[in-house]
Amino acid sequence: MNKKEIIECLREKHPKGLFEKADSVRREFCGDEVHIRGIIEFSNYCCRSCVYCGLRQENKKVSRYRMSAEEIIKLANEINQYGVKTIVLQSGDDLGFSQKILSGVIDKIKRKHPEIAITLSIGEREFDDYKAFKDAGADRYLLKHETANPELYTNLHPGQTLKKRIEILECLRKLGYQMGAGNIVGLPEQTLQDLADDILFLRDLDVDMAGIGPFIPQEDTPLRDFPCGSLELTLKVLALTRIVTKNTHLPATTALATLDFKNGQILGLSAGCNVFMPDFTPEYYRENYVIYDNKARVNLKKAKEVILKAGRSVSKNRGDSLKKSNVKISKISERKSWF
Repeated sequence: MNKKEIIECLREKHPKGLFEKADSVRREFCGDEVHIRGIIEFSNYCCRSCVYCGLRQENKKVSRYRMSAEEIIKLANEINQYGVKTIVLQSGDDLGFSQKILSGVIDKIKRKHPEIAITLSIGEREFDDYKAFKDAGADRYLLKHETANPELYTNLHPGQTLKKRIEILECLRKLGYQMGAGNIVGLPEQTLQDLADDILFLRDLDVDMAGIGPFIPQEDTPLRDFPCGSLELTLKVLALTRIVTKNTHLPATTALATLDFKNGQILGLSAGCNVFMPDFTPEYYRENYVIYDNKARVNLKKAKEVILKAGRSVSKNRGDSLKKSNVKISKISERKSWF
């Protein structure tokens, strides 16, 4: 699909056959299994000022925490006992959590459980950190690009640039990570053209995974008074991303459940998603991991219930990249408009 066709689908209220097509592509390229990734939100410290995120450094209302290395390793052991074969270590951009400590955590988890995959979702770090984490045993890195519109990106992320984000994504690929990006749907000042560019960005970068979810405001941020992104529009973006990327892993995000707890993630699975990411963070930490408000509680039990209700099966493997090779030449460098 080209940009014009994508925009037309996004604009149309009920694009005929879109979700059926996405589901067919998902079935052909990914199969019927849904892969489960267990999330540990190990720190809510952040040195960034992203205007939509409750973890932004200016938010003085949130109680900050860092789990100890021992706590993280113990929780990873528990997740593995549940049969979950991917652990996602997630935090704000917490540069106070040193390379040495985090590398040690990764190394100890992998030595005890070499069969599991470790995904990092810890934001922008020094390039040496990415190499150290990979050497310690990290398998994947999720760094959402949020928007492929450079001006909008800078407005949302004071002091940061889309160009730097892309450089990091390319670095992650060269280091051998299974690499993920992703965008937010329904951001203030975002256009359908922007969303089409997001979809094409994910296609051109040939990501192994893509996290896509609706904008949901957080009361202690500058965007507190803006409305939530549309569930319907988010589902269309997911479906179109599935169609154009074919075998990229797409999670039915918790944000979908936040907009519609009963049906949001089921609809995500019907729109081409093939991954679930239940949260294993202990409640006394999780309540302070406030990226957005009213976040739904999606645990392992809830995840399995939704997957089975959707007529799909729970995968028992770790769900590695479905791409032919993790060493790819990105088309992004050819798209000067991204910068």
